[in-house]
Amino acid sequence: MDHDSTDHPKASVPKGTRHGQKPDLPPQDLALVTGDVDPATSATEEDEDARLPEVPEEPAEAVAEGTLAVGHAAIENAVRLAPTLPGVYRMLNAANDVLYVGKAKNVRKRLSSYARPNAPLPARILRMIAATVNVEIVSTTTETEALLLEANLIKQLRPRFNVQLRDDKSFPYILITGDHWAPQILKHRGAQTRPGRYFGPFASAGAVNRTITALQRAFLIRSCTDGFFESRTRPCLLYQIRRCSGPCTGEIDFPGYGELVREATEFLSGRSHAVKQELATEMEKASGELEFETAALYRDRLAALSAIQSQQGINPRTVEEADVFAIHQEGGYSCVEVFFFRTGQNWGNRAYFPRAEKSFTSEEVLSSFLAQFYDDKPPPKLILLSHEVEDAALLADALSVKAGRKVEVSVPKRGEKKELVTHALTNAREALGRKLADTATQGRLLEGMATTLGLPQVPKRIEVYDNSHIQGTNAVGAMIVAGPDGFMKNQYRKFNIKSEGLTPGDDYAMMREVLERRFKRLLKPAEGEAPKVKADDDSFPQWPDLVIIDGGRGQLNAVTEIFDQLGLTQVSLMAVAKGPDRDAGRETLFMPGREAIKLEPRDPVLYFIQRLRDEAHRFVIGSHRKLRKKDIREAGLQEIPGIGPSRKRALLHHFGTLKEIERASIADLGKVPGVSAESARKIFEFFHAQPGG
Repeated sequence: MDHDSTDHPKASVPKGTRHGQKPDLPPQDLALVTGDVDPATSATEEDEDARLPEVPEEPAEAVAEGTLAVGHAAIENAVRLAPTLPGVYRMLNAANDVLYVGKAKNVRKRLSSYARPNAPLPARILRMIAATVNVEIVSTTTETEALLLEANLIKQLRPRFNVQLRDDKSFPYILITGDHWAPQILKHRGAQTRPGRYFGPFASAGAVNRTITALQRAFLIRSCTDGFFESRTRPCLLYQIRRCSGPCTGEIDFPGYGELVREATEFLSGRSHAVKQELATEMEKASGELEFETAALYRDRLAALSAIQSQQGINPRTVEEADVFAIHQEGGYSCVEVFFFRTGQNWGNRAYFPRAEKSFTSEEVLSSFLAQFYDDKPPPKLILLSHEVEDAALLADALSVKAGRKVEVSVPKRGEKKELVTHALTNAREALGRKLADTATQGRLLEGMATTLGLPQVPKRIEVYDNSHIQGTNAVGAMIVAGPDGFMKNQYRKFNIKSEGLTPGDDYAMMREVLERRFKRLLKPAEGEAPKVKADDDSFPQWPDLVIIDGGRGQLNAVTEIFDQLGLTQVSLMAVAKGPDRDAGRETLFMPGREAIKLEPRDPVLYFIQRLRDEAHRFVIGSHRKLRKKDIREAGLQEIPGIGPSRKRALLHHFGTLKEIERASIADLGKVPGVSAESARKIFEFFHAQPGG
């Protein structure tokens, strides 16, 4: 689906060109292999599979009658005040936590079904009633409004008795900008506020990157930023390798570039056959006129378009725009596989693992999943399902209101649509099988760690801490988190060191600040009472079972002292010291009150600990570099010893941007007028210094 944000503004005149100069690259990390990313809305580009939720076990014992009586009384009290209109109700426990959010066409009638003492209800519902002490009600004008409000509240409040859509990241789009005379093609996430045409959604950043790369080869549209574009005096390398038509220096005129943008827009809008036919005609015409170089260019563009369509796998013949949902359940877990089809092309798929108790049927999980899925996304014209859901008609009405046009929800019985659903169902079955196998392997590693280290229980949450700095500057600490489903990247945190009196390079003081800020935040809600060490958030603990730090006995003693001061007695602690010459496989493990532990180099538990330590190091180094680059951008080049205004101007005039100066080699820096070999070395070392910590 594409969205047109605004019309193109009035075009400005392209600048002149200078020839015969050495080309260079635009200052984007992804420019060589992918399209540009909109800096205003860029997000992490790691599109991982969602983790498996922890499925709550239903207790074997019966619910106490007295507790049920209290719940029934609370619901009966709400029934007397409930309206007979559509609305949404919330069941709350004694701590005022929301247990369940539900919708109803007649709220009083729905609540009455919970209030009957002898009604045959599932154990899950009985446990919910037993925990209920209050009911809150919001009336709506229509049942459609109730459905949309229910989905929104479930995503916000995450009630434990509802199906929950988790790990719901925004989808990437392709944007052809409309705020410049020479539109730019880039990857975009988030709010679609920038003028231009949006095409998507794509299932992953990888799918967008591959498509943009092929589109650049096919249509030669620029990917550089407007600032880089305006500063050009010669074409960059992308022009030389035929990934850009060079509008920045007038290698192509405005009408010609506008024609390329039109072709790209039509291709992404679904008119791919017409675009390919036009290119084929132009290729034959050029060949007939013996312009073989031009014909070869059209040939390469056609090949790039064919590559886009071949990379997208299964492409429907009769389905122009649709989302396909298929659900598979196994072992108490659910997997929903989603395929996106736009403009008759497959734009990728993604697997979701919603949290739901074992008693939920496939139809119940899918129905709740769909309403939450489209809470913040534009729905397509057609939604195909693998199972009949009870509220299909209501869902279609709600999505039609949201989209401002008709949206159809159906379960196909035959033909190509049925084939698409079957294909998605196969993928759902395989994705859940892989995830269950991966989870089992991770579980064995955690069990092995608990046995090897003598932990009181198998850890569900492991936190690893590290810090980074260069001679005390831009100091940053970081925490990574791992659990039964691997690295939990949505739980990662970074800590910009704020202590003003900190001695540069004092690793102990930095670690103290990080740990105090981390655990005081958890202890704060529990002031005046014992800390609730096992408070859960979405079935994943907020409190760690094991904390790992990078260091030896000295770091361990310092952190042990911090834990004692904070009263953290139920959290296990371990330090990992590097081997001689930082040799991996010869690490020493330290734990309070115990002898040092050395594991065999091939021990799977040691390998797992190394992975945890290395992931923390990777994350903290990345956080440090981002902070340092921000400071460099703000301070310019004045921070570099020996670089004054004159040399700064010479460097910027030669390279164009600070990013290009950072990328340059010592030899390239030495070619700048006024920059000596020694100055070039200092500049290079300034940008490539390795952080410590």
